[in-house]
Amino acid sequence: MTARPHRPTPFAAAVTGIGLVTAAGTGVEATWRTVSEAATAPSVLRRTELLGLPCDFMYTITGLDTSSLLGVAAARLMDRFSQLAVLAAREAVADAGLDPSVWDSGRVAVVIGSAHGGLPFYDEQHTVLAERGARRVSPKLAPLTVVNGAASSVATDLGAHGPSQSVSTACSSGTVAIGTAHQMLRTGACDIAVAGGAESTCSRLLIASACQLKAVSTRREDPEAACRPFDTHRDGFVVGEGAGLLVLERPEHARARGATVRAHLAGYGASSDAHSAVAPDPEGLGIERALRTALADAGVGAPDIGHVNAHGTSTVSNDLIEATMLRRVLGEHPLVTSTKAMTGHTLGAAGGIETVLTVLALEHQLVPPTVNLDAPDPGIPLEVVRKEARRGVFDVAVKTSLGFGGHNAALVLTRA
Repeated sequence: MTARPHRPTPFAAAVTGIGLVTAAGTGVEATWRTVSEAATAPSVLRRTELLGLPCDFMYTITGLDTSSLLGVAAARLMDRFSQLAVLAAREAVADAGLDPSVWDSGRVAVVIGSAHGGLPFYDEQHTVLAERGARRVSPKLAPLTVVNGAASSVATDLGAHGPSQSVSTACSSGTVAIGTAHQMLRTGACDIAVAGGAESTCSRLLIASACQLKAVSTRREDPEAACRPFDTHRDGFVVGEGAGLLVLERPEHARARGATVRAHLAGYGASSDAHSAVAPDPEGLGIERALRTALADAGVGAPDIGHVNAHGTSTVSNDLIEATMLRRVLGEHPLVTSTKAMTGHTLGAAGGIETVLTVLALEHQLVPPTVNLDAPDPGIPLEVVRKEARRGVFDVAVKTSLGFGGHNAALVLTRA
């Protein structure tokens, strides 16, 4: 007899809080206003650290004084990606109406994804070692740059004593972190989870390598239009920094405290392409497997899906592969967007930021436009929203993520 595949009992975590820090805006309200209303992308800034490279620009968060917001002493013990995570976590927890001074801290988990951790500080300290010697290298290198720094900093800032984990699955890290938190809540390992992604990677070494891979755009004459998901003239992504975190709760816990539920996280799926260190499965079979798993986990079918926040990196092959897969699995009816032209590709933070934006799309019944999509690729068979946001009526939405190394993840969210 052939064993039947395990089907977990349907479980939907309550999304009770959201927090964002992005190049599109500091805070949820500012970011959503920019993403949903802006006709053009935010300014992309040239960085002195990147001068001389084919791509010397990125989406940068401006006007953010982390030392004032976090305190000088605390800020000095965090790399920038951890600082952004703490700020997003504070907003999400406040939005959820939670008071860390009175919650059962042992039942609060923290799960945060990051692809690279504090890589810019590695760059800086490598130069110090080469030019000034070993005695001048900072003793803070290890604690500031490790990938788990964001999870550790958030747990410490909130006083959360439950499971604290970091996830590093390249550009799907934030999505996998949210899925991992969903599983923790399902099994009863915690009652509350703060989950998402954080990244700040203005690294000369990393960007130089990405240029060699032809993964980033080199449209130096018009950087604001460089990131153009699903466009015929796309030539790569533009790196961004940011953090996006959600407060997830077991539904009975949220009900017991009378929490306002913004959406439900109903399904999660993950897979590996097992194909290449840098290229996705050319047929999109890995991300298809993750998406079908998430749909089954949520107990929904393709006709139920009204909106997809796609990975949509603006690279030539990835956009085509993902789009073809989405059409194959979901058909042509969902309204699709990629919000990376507004935030930049924030790597390990992307899934966290974009899941928050998917929650907001469900709340507002509004799909943000894919900015810079001037000449839709005729080979991409999707209903991609462009030029301006589009209203719709949809109760179920999907978030997809793909990462270097073939790490795929998908989430299914439902309207509260």
